Amino acid sequence: MNSQEQGNVSTAAANIPLMEHNSSLSRLFAEHYRRVLIAAYRIAGNMADAEDVAQTVFLRLGNSEVVEVGNAGSYLYRAAINGSLDVVRRRRLSATEPLESAADLTSNAAGASPEREVSNRELGRLLRQAIGELPPRAAEMFALRYLEELSNGEIAKLVGTSAAVVAVTLHHARSRLKKRLIELQRGTR
Repeated sequence: MNSQEQGNVSTAAANIPLMEHNSSLSRLFAEHYRRVLIAAYRIAGNMADAEDVAQTVFLRLGNSEVVEVGNAGSYLYRAAINGSLDVVRRRRLSATEPLESAADLTSNAAGASPEREVSNRELGRLLRQAIGELPPRAAEMFALRYLEELSNGEIAKLVGTSAAVVAVTLHHARSRLKKRLIELQRGTR
């Protein structure tokens, strides 16, 4: 084999792991994108931020910014939740809303009063802000329990702790959120 052929063979061999990685990433994307997007949307509260979070999660996986993971689905799901919580925290720091969000105030629900819809949106905004102020582990567990509707046992398995620790953490998180929501509502009214 001459040196030209040898160079082509070694170049082709070097590309095989990359092709396998892209194929694996494509498979993971096809299997998990919808779940990642929905988890991100439930926490972030808007589709643009949810899409950004989902894109970031898969880009990190594609760029190998993460170590080998045993359960890719769980990793992606948790990464989406944590990324969404980061978005909520950043939003709290900037505390501004784009003008386009005003278009969302129009009612599409039959029989819903505009005042009630605005009140619900405001409560949702305040809740997202309060969740963003929780410690990261408590915020993650709260989101998994009340936004993703997982059981305490499922959360414990996902985060690697006991169901009792999850229950105590959720109790403290609910207490903090209740107190903080009262403070926020008084401050906004």
